[in-house]
Amino acid sequence: MNGPRMHEPRKIAGDTWILPASLPVPGAGLLSVNAYLIDGREPILIDTGMLGLRDDFMRAVRSVIAPAELRWIWITHADPDHVGNLMPILAEAPQARVVTSFLGFGKLGLLGHDIPNVHLLNPGQTLDAGGRTLVSVAPPAFDAPETAGAFDPDTQFFFSADCFGALLHEPAESAMDIAPDTLREGLVTWSTVDSPWLHRIDHKAFDQSLAAVRDLNPKAILSGHLPPAFGMTDTLLAHLAAAPNAQPFVGPDQDAFEQMMAGMLTENA
Repeated sequence: MNGPRMHEPRKIAGDTWILPASLPVPGAGLLSVNAYLIDGREPILIDTGMLGLRDDFMRAVRSVIAPAELRWIWITHADPDHVGNLMPILAEAPQARVVTSFLGFGKLGLLGHDIPNVHLLNPGQTLDAGGRTLVSVAPPAFDAPETAGAFDPDTQFFFSADCFGALLHEPAESAMDIAPDTLREGLVTWSTVDSPWLHRIDHKAFDQSLAAVRDLNPKAILSGHLPPAFGMTDTLLAHLAAAPNAQPFVGPDQDAFEQMMAGMLTENA
């Protein structure tokens, strides 16, 4: 079974870059694991990738910017695939401040991360990064209570954390390159895995959270787990709206897992 893989950084538009990686998920396909970089007057790194790709991730960052130039590191939430290289980045970016919530700061501490400079921000509040304003936004779906996406009014890009992620068959540079049925199935499935509470949510409240994203009118949704999606907001919102009515995710038990692994070994023999 192949492991996680870092892909080449690429410019999305203007001063915004994606640092993409992919993670094989046994029996389910492939998951994008993206970080982003806004190379403005005060550069902002959004999430820090997977620890297992530390050397590749650091090379990717250095290929776009000298880490010492970073001034802000926005942590959407404290899951390992989003904070895996936080400490190596901070070691090379002594002036950077980590943007998170009070709960996120506490969770980073529990993970053993000693954060020398932190900037606490709650959803609805804004970060002024040298004249570049980012708005903290609670996305409609999430797997960690401290989750905060970021909306950039200058570009109208919405960095949505885990929300709008999708399990895919193969890597893609753009969500537009994914077959519509594959995107819908992958997004709904991922949402039931990542946010199982969606099956118990009040539908009116959920509709309001979806409408809040629509009201942002983003030009692109930049998820941590989906290739960049330009001009697809209504499509992604419709797919996410279907998740609460989808079949709940139930992972394989031990017998099923052993059969799955045996099948994979046979395929790779």
